[in-house]
Amino acid sequence: MTNIDLASLVRNVPDFPLPGIQFKDITTLIGNGPAFAQVMNLLIERYRGMQLDAVVGIESRGFIFSAPLALALGVGLVPVRKPGKLPADTYQIEYDLEYGSNKLEIHRDSFTPGARVVVIDDLLATGGTIGAASKLIEQAGAVVVELAFVIELAFLGGREKLTPYSIYSLIQY
Repeated sequence: MTNIDLASLVRNVPDFPLPGIQFKDITTLIGNGPAFAQVMNLLIERYRGMQLDAVVGIESRGFIFSAPLALALGVGLVPVRKPGKLPADTYQIEYDLEYGSNKLEIHRDSFTPGARVVVIDDLLATGGTIGAASKLIEQAGAVVVELAFVIELAFLGGREKLTPYSIYSLIQY
C-alpha cells in the first residue's frame, strides 16, 4: 500500500469559525478513500494489542474515527456528547474555552469499573475539550490508556496541558 501524505489532504480554511483562526478541515482527508483507509489502518495497528475494553469518541468529528476503530478492535463504542443528547443518566462537566465555556456528558453506566479505553478526536488544539472528556471518562470509572488524534496543532501547547496522559497524533502542525 502506498504511503499517502495525509497532511497534504487537510484543507486550511482561513477565518473559520472566527476571524484569525486557520481551521484544519478533515473533510478533504476523509473524502479520499485511500487516505481515510490509511488513517484507520494506522489507528487499528496502534491499538490492536492493547487489551482495550472500549473506544471513546468525542462529539462530533471524533465519531468519524472512533466507530470504525471500535468495530475493527471488536470493542464497544462510548460517545461523549454535548448536553441533552444522551437519553439515560449522565455525568456532566463544564470546561473553559478561549471564548467562553462548554459542557460535555457521558452515560453513567458506560463502563465497568477499571475499563481500559482509548479516546479519539479529530484534532488536538489547546486540550480543553479532551482534558474535560478525560476527567468525565475517569468519573464514569474507566482508565484512559491513550488520547489519539488525527491532527495535533503542537504550537497551541495542548499536549503539555494533558500530562500525564499518553498522546498519539498522526499529523502535527
